[in-house]
Amino acid sequence: MIAVVGHPDLSTSTLVLVEEELRARLVEFARAGRAGLVRAGKGLPTAFGRAARKAGLALVTVLPSRNGVPTQLAELDRGAAGELLLSERVRLVEYDPVDRGSCVTADESLLRHCARVLAVWDGSPSNGRDVTAHLVAYARSHGVDVEVIWPRGARHGTVCREPS
Repeated sequence: MIAVVGHPDLSTSTLVLVEEELRARLVEFARAGRAGLVRAGKGLPTAFGRAARKAGLALVTVLPSRNGVPTQLAELDRGAAGELLLSERVRLVEYDPVDRGSCVTADESLLRHCARVLAVWDGSPSNGRDVTAHLVAYARSHGVDVEVIWPRGARHGTVCREPS
């Protein structure tokens, strides 16, 4: 599996750049019969899902659950989840989508089962809202290959709502 991690506050123009960068890299993985793994959400997860589809890469979308039953995503993530549910498979994982710690624990668990992580990261340290640096270090410490992607012209900004 190939997963993606990255900054949650990428600008709309950066998401377009990232999607193209991801698509170009994912073509090779698709030819090798690999699959992509993404936790449902707006912004980067949706860009990864679109890139995977364009590259012909099978996609597994992770949805939150509680006691084996899907739970509701945050309002801003619902539209993105609808698009991502066009993936080959949906996987339920026990986590609370509004609890930062629960999301980090879920991401760590998912990364341990991946052969590669594509990190959309500018090298900045983790903080209270962004755990990208932590997830990169976590994946590397568990022997997962990490490729950092930060396209020329990429920047942080407010991620717009996904179209419904």
